Amino acid sequence: MDENRRQDILYEVRDAVAVITANRPQAMNALDVPLAKALQGAVEAAERDPAVRAVAILGAGQHFMAGGDIRTFVASLDQPEVERTRLFSELIGAAHSAISSIHRMPKPVVAGVQGAVAGFGYSLMNACDLAVAADNAYLSLAYSRLGATPDGGSSYTLPRLVGRKRAAEIAMLSDRIDAARALELGLVNRIVPAPELAAETVTLAIRLANGATGALGKTKALLNQSFARSLDEQLLAELQSFVSASQSDDFREGVNAFVGKRSPRFSGK
Repeated sequence: MDENRRQDILYEVRDAVAVITANRPQAMNALDVPLAKALQGAVEAAERDPAVRAVAILGAGQHFMAGGDIRTFVASLDQPEVERTRLFSELIGAAHSAISSIHRMPKPVVAGVQGAVAGFGYSLMNACDLAVAADNAYLSLAYSRLGATPDGGSSYTLPRLVGRKRAAEIAMLSDRIDAARALELGLVNRIVPAPELAAETVTLAIRLANGATGALGKTKALLNQSFARSLDEQLLAELQSFVSASQSDDFREGVNAFVGKRSPRFSGK
């Protein structure tokens, strides 16, 4: 592919869901600087767009993301230290901006993963609120095999997802984990046949987008901030969040629908 005509991210909005697809299938969607910057731009666009109420993140082809682009790593070995520092600061800085946006945005984000889910691809999946795995997915954090350390927030998310000891095992041994084991560990929410992955992921995102997304965003914030608070602080945050949600149109609709024994029609307001 002509490097000057690359379209590293496919982006579309349908049914209030921003579908973001890493689009380097010939490279197993491995992360290089152009892809990292395109991912950053797409995630931030979804965060800003008021028409977007949920996000789905996928990988084109047979794989979600096979970590960093090894060609970039190999080329860096012959560069002076200052150039290598600049390269990885640019690459990881853009990728980390995307992770921060996923964590920060008051919108549910669903990952759909298949094939190789390694390195930053593993971190990207962990950063999403929910994850759907194809039955052919295999996970490896992989950094230790390269003599590197995790990026993409995995040193933050993994201990919270699986506990400190299992996080150390995953990060230090970099063993391959299949989809069934990922489900058992709580790294993914469900497993589907590989041909159904994209449809199932987007369907789940649409279900979330049709929900009370204002309340879902507040719930996401409560969950994200819970580890940094004491119980009393979290109880206060829950009180404040519930009171705020009770002022919304969606709360009125939800209560009236419940009493009227009908399905609610949430507007996200």
